[in-house]
Amino acid sequence: MDLTINCQVHFRRGRNGRKRLVEGEEPVPSSVKPGNIPRVSKLMALAIRLEKLVNSGEVGDYADLARLGQVSRARITQIMNLLLLASDIQEEILFLPRTVKGRDPIRERDLRPIAAIPHWHRQRKTWASLIKERMMPQ
Repeated sequence: MDLTINCQVHFRRGRNGRKRLVEGEEPVPSSVKPGNIPRVSKLMALAIRLEKLVNSGEVGDYADLARLGQVSRARITQIMNLLLLASDIQEEILFLPRTVKGRDPIRERDLRPIAAIPHWHRQRKTWASLIKERMMPQ
């Protein structure tokens, strides 16, 4: 007696990179834009989220954030100083274009001197020159 079973299968990466046979149709790949979200955009979003945690009382202070995140208090301060930037600059940082090739053109280190400027008008001028220098094709 011959027995035939028909079903759709596909391979999926399992643990340790091994291929695993999975029953069912292969999922349609999502339409993810190419490239990576810039690290500075992620840090900006993190700073906003951490500030909300402190303001809501879920976390006591920046020292608690450092302990929870297992980073130094100095690093938390560097990240949280991004909140000293003008709100429109913060928004631009959040929506920087994805990095498709090479390194991110703008890094957190580049923003430290801008965040140290107390006047938003001057921050905007410095930010504009940084964007022009780093983001515009040569």
